[in-house]
Amino acid sequence: MRIRIVDAFTDRPFAGNPAGVLVLDSADFPDDRWLQQVATEVNHAETAFVVPLPDDPDADWALRWFTPKAEVRLCGHATLATAHVLGGSVRFRTRHSGILTAEVADDGGITLDFPVAPLTAIGVPADIAPAIGAEPLSVHETGENVGDLLVELADEKTVRGLEPDMAAVAALGSRRGLIVTAAADGPAAGYDFVSRGFFPSLGIPEDPVTGSAHTALAPFWSSRFGRPRLTGLQASARTGLVGTTLRGDRVLLTGTAVTVIDGELHG
Repeated sequence: MRIRIVDAFTDRPFAGNPAGVLVLDSADFPDDRWLQQVATEVNHAETAFVVPLPDDPDADWALRWFTPKAEVRLCGHATLATAHVLGGSVRFRTRHSGILTAEVADDGGITLDFPVAPLTAIGVPADIAPAIGAEPLSVHETGENVGDLLVELADEKTVRGLEPDMAAVAALGSRRGLIVTAAADGPAAGYDFVSRGFFPSLGIPEDPVTGSAHTALAPFWSSRFGRPRLTGLQASARTGLVGTTLRGDRVLLTGTAVTVIDGELHG
């Protein structure tokens, strides 16, 4: 069957976040063991699988996402990659996050409509600072679909300079991982805030660009800046830009994508 590798939240190859995309022609998903084996073989942060829903009035495709180790409840970059492959306006039915939609603009930009992650401020856990090597300003839970701790740090330089202890991050508990963030150094940067994402318990020490994390970053920073539309830079080695627009309990995530591999899967 045909498989693509798509770099998401970037306009050039070998940047952004790579995702595997398999468009299946079956009436339902293959068994979970096979899906997980494929995702492990692809070995990118996520691999997306979609099957057509010809009789569903609310959705065109059913969509699932797998990391090399586990299925996840929500993934932004692999959804963007899948929309890029399918083209046009697409509605996805997901197991945990409801109906997600994607709109493709004339310039190739893709806008995803996702649920906002509910933020709950908590006290700073004592094991966070030793795990990441920096002192948090604030920490928030991000709800079950995202399942991360959102950790605010002092400045952009601190975010960029982190060298976390991945074993300590993985030992933080049952959460998916950590999102660390700070305001951009200044308005001339072309983005409003920076972030990085660490998910070693899912087999992803550092995620290049985490779309789902921006469902939490958008309300966090929109409340700080007092405006609904922002741009986030995920400051990984590959980097990527995510446009965010807050609309009540939904957030629009905008980016571009590039297909870098188009081939056949045998197995």
